[in-house]
Formats: sequence, C-alpha cells, structure tokens
Amino acid sequence: MLNKRLRNLRIKNQYTQQYIADLLGVELRTYQFYEAGTKKPTLDKLVKIADILDVPTDFLLGRDDYLKKLGVHIDEPLDVPPGQGRVRKRTDDK
Repeated sequence: MLNKRLRNLRIKNQYTQQYIADLLGVELRTYQFYEAGTKKPTLDKLVKIADILDVPTDFLLGRDDYLKKLGVHIDEPLDVPPGQGRVRKRTDDK
C-alpha cells in the first residue's frame, strides 16, 4: 500500500522521482525501490516523505480507519487518476 500511495501522490503533485530522491538525500534507485515496494524507507525518511507530500504518515501507511477516528477523512483512493483526490481535516462534528 505504501508504494502505491507514494507513486499516486508523487504524480498528483507533479514531482519526479529524482526530485523526491534529492529532497530525501537518497539515490534515485533507492526511491524507485520505495515505489516498487521492494524496499521500505526508514522512519525518518517516511516522516520526510509525508512532509514533502503534505500527508500524514498514517495515510502513507494505510491507517485509514485510525485517521477517521481522529476526524481526518481520506479522499484519495489508491486507484484515483492523478490530481483527483486529497487528504483533508474534518471540520464539523459529524
């Protein structure tokens, strides 16, 4: 799940793999492994990725139910075409 969300959010934000790799301070191939799902980022890299993509780490990790309990609603299905979806903080008490 992490790898699909990384890819979808990167494309949605119109970032290249090289751009994110540079911001993370890793080789391009390392970031490509993250998106391929063959390698997992360290905790500090995961936090940095979440900051770059402007989403909670829980969203990247697929903890959607936990986020809903906190009042954060996810509008980013995994198979959504790039640019159609977002993460937002719920502001009402429903």
